[in-house]
Amino acid sequence: MSDSNASRSDLPIERGFPIEQVNDLADREGRAKLHYRPLTTMHKWWARRLGCVFRTISLYSLVSDPDRVSVRDPDKEDHDLTEFDEASERADTADIKEMIESVDLANPDAMWDLYSKDIRVEDADVLDPFMGGGTSLLEAIRFDADVTGVDLNPVAWFITKKELEAHSVDPDELRDAFEDVEDAVAEELQSQYETACPNDESHVADAVYAFWVRELDCTSCGETVPLFKDYRVAKERYGNDNRYHVYCPDCGNIFLTDDYQTETICPDCSNEYVPENGPVSRGGNYGCPSCGLKYPIVDAIADGQSYAESLYALEYYCTECEDEGKDRPTYKGYKQANEEDIERYERAADSWRSEDTLADYAPQGDIPEGAITTSSSVSGNDVFRHGYESWQDMFNDRQLYCLSTLLRAIDEEVDDQTIKEYLLLAFSDSLMFQNNFSTYNINATKIKGIFRKNSFMPTVEYVENNVWGTKAGLGTFSNTWAKIVDGVEFAHWPTERYIKNGDNEETAPFEKPVGGEYTIHQGDLHDVDLESEYDAIITDPPYYDNVVYSEVSDFFYVWQRLLLGDEYEGFSPETTPREESIVANPAEGKDSDSFESELRSAFSRMREVLSDDGVLVFTYRHGDEDTWGTLLESLCDEGFDVTATYPISANLSEFVVGDELNFSVVVVARPATNREPISWSSLRRRAHRGASETREKIQAGQTLSEGDISIVEMGRCFREYSNHHGKVHRGGTVMSTTEIVSEIYDIISGNVTPDEIYLDLLEMDEPTLDDVTRFCRGTDIDPDDLRRRALFVTDDGFELTDWRAEERIEYLRGRSTEELTPLEGVQLLRYRDAQDVKPTDEQRDLNVTSEMIDVAEELATLTGDEGYEALF
Repeated sequence: MSDSNASRSDLPIERGFPIEQVNDLADREGRAKLHYRPLTTMHKWWARRLGCVFRTISLYSLVSDPDRVSVRDPDKEDHDLTEFDEASERADTADIKEMIESVDLANPDAMWDLYSKDIRVEDADVLDPFMGGGTSLLEAIRFDADVTGVDLNPVAWFITKKELEAHSVDPDELRDAFEDVEDAVAEELQSQYETACPNDESHVADAVYAFWVRELDCTSCGETVPLFKDYRVAKERYGNDNRYHVYCPDCGNIFLTDDYQTETICPDCSNEYVPENGPVSRGGNYGCPSCGLKYPIVDAIADGQSYAESLYALEYYCTECEDEGKDRPTYKGYKQANEEDIERYERAADSWRSEDTLADYAPQGDIPEGAITTSSSVSGNDVFRHGYESWQDMFNDRQLYCLSTLLRAIDEEVDDQTIKEYLLLAFSDSLMFQNNFSTYNINATKIKGIFRKNSFMPTVEYVENNVWGTKAGLGTFSNTWAKIVDGVEFAHWPTERYIKNGDNEETAPFEKPVGGEYTIHQGDLHDVDLESEYDAIITDPPYYDNVVYSEVSDFFYVWQRLLLGDEYEGFSPETTPREESIVANPAEGKDSDSFESELRSAFSRMREVLSDDGVLVFTYRHGDEDTWGTLLESLCDEGFDVTATYPISANLSEFVVGDELNFSVVVVARPATNREPISWSSLRRRAHRGASETREKIQAGQTLSEGDISIVEMGRCFREYSNHHGKVHRGGTVMSTTEIVSEIYDIISGNVTPDEIYLDLLEMDEPTLDDVTRFCRGTDIDPDDLRRRALFVTDDGFELTDWRAEERIEYLRGRSTEELTPLEGVQLLRYRDAQDVKPTDEQRDLNVTSEMIDVAEELATLTGDEGYEALF
């Protein structure tokens, strides 16, 4: 710890943060990520925080010295800021300085006008030791910072590499390469998903999705049972949207019904049935329609059965009908899969099995057992109990034929490795919708990808996507490729979206692309070679029950390594690293204690490489007091002081397992200063006073919920505690961090005693009645309660009382020994000691407690009355 830290100035992010503005932007960006941050939507990654959050963190962390900052306005042709604000004042160093210095909790948006500007910060070095999908690096590099990222996972490394390279890639070269692949295989791939138009036999339509159902035999009578949960195919999108397309289990007809929950008659075969009632019931049992036996699906698999599959329906799109001007329900709809459709699938399957060269372009290995692939406390959906053994089992034969054909074309048709990797990125991302774990959203009428629950979820019904793609559909290779191009173009000509007068606004393209000096490492944080003087560490570290990225990312990895294994060392192993990952993973024998130990070690490494006047800022999922106690202790033990916390509203379903919490917290920490001993009584009062002042400032400048205010108050209390970490004593013993956090929770929730408010007032030079009201605000204590206790009088103006005041002694004498608070007991003893007053019988058994000793020590310090110290 450096003595010089004590004199360093606070950064804007320590004094305030525009919570309202960021949460408003985060809400909008979360619903339209493709438009706000095209670069970070090029490929799936689970740990992505929203770009606007990290842009704001970078702004309030890096922009602190006006002499190192330059600002350009993208909406002005010359990018000059001569007319920076409404007053048309020149945005010179003095203006930036004023903005920076004006930030506090009452004025957190003092720098907010800079959010949408092209800002450059000289000589800024930023590290993200858990870079994941690279969002923090992309936002920091837009401020012209030199960025360094580290991640153990090679898939995360590869995604971030392509994002940071994007500004240097010619979009026209990307398009040319795509056209080469298109010329080589598009026609062949599209031909695998053709179908006869149901409205005109002379038309060839495209199959947008193919609907499959798995089948098992009845264990009693042997009848084959299609495992439908119900017989709905899709909700009607045109006209009466209360109708459903349903499947007839007798003849296979697809037709519209007004009510799938009641008796329905098939118009083709007159079969009467209730479409809502399929053979599969809740709990994973299937019933035989012939003999009525119900049997668990997984038990049938365990008994030696294997799923059969039946293609039963298609969603089609007929461009010929569209060109003829027919209405939308005619050229786009649902049809029964016929013999020709099944034969087309079989031909593709035969091609997959017969073309030996394609085997090199599909993963060969087995699925490893893990916390997600088998049942576990994390979120395991045991794929092995459903018959999955190899990675290829996750795809049907037509998908394997088309995907391996496409990957081979990418490899053979594109010579430039950098360009090839962008095509691979599109291929890899599209895999989420090209597998037999993908399902159909019946009401939204669109495909849902494999990672909708951050796990592998075997299903008895799935939809097969059109691999290359057609005019409709999601997740195809061609429309995923369009995302890649959008991301690359954004890297060249980035814009910023912001809110003005409640409306969404977008700037003109910035002069600076999303690029600059960067270094990214694939490996363990402790092993990679890092600098030793980073100005800022901005990151999103793992949480206790984060998704086990190593296991879910294997799904992409086993395909990516087919083209990257000879290029990068990190893609040589069969799977991604697991043992070294910082996450509670029962499959690796790693519990919460292991997680906490590894995270603590990571904080130690961060402190080693952060400059003494640097800042650590990270986002963390809000938890309970035990979680915060562990985190605070780890940070403080490893040389950090927590200086602020701010709530950020965000849906965390894609980051963690479960959805019981829906917001995260920005945690700000600085290298630790020298720590001094303090009594808990004194620290508690400081924390209470700091929390009260925080609340007042927030309410003067922002409109936040009580919950949001409490998070900011928590950070203020953490700041007070950090200055005395490991040296807070109560009753002669040092308090643990977890104990203190529990007490801080009480302070924030308003569980403050009259004693503490009195001591807060006593510490002030000239307290007033307004101060009494202020300190009571947000607590369960009324100012009149303090008056009733004779802690102050107002006969001749406001005055705090002490043991000399008749009113106070009269009140104390009227209380029984059991009722006395620590302050009351000390004052009563002080009065007796000074007056040599013998106690009454009721007061003879007044026991001295550790709390009374602490209060006496505080009173002696605050009043200079040595008589308090002589009491014990």
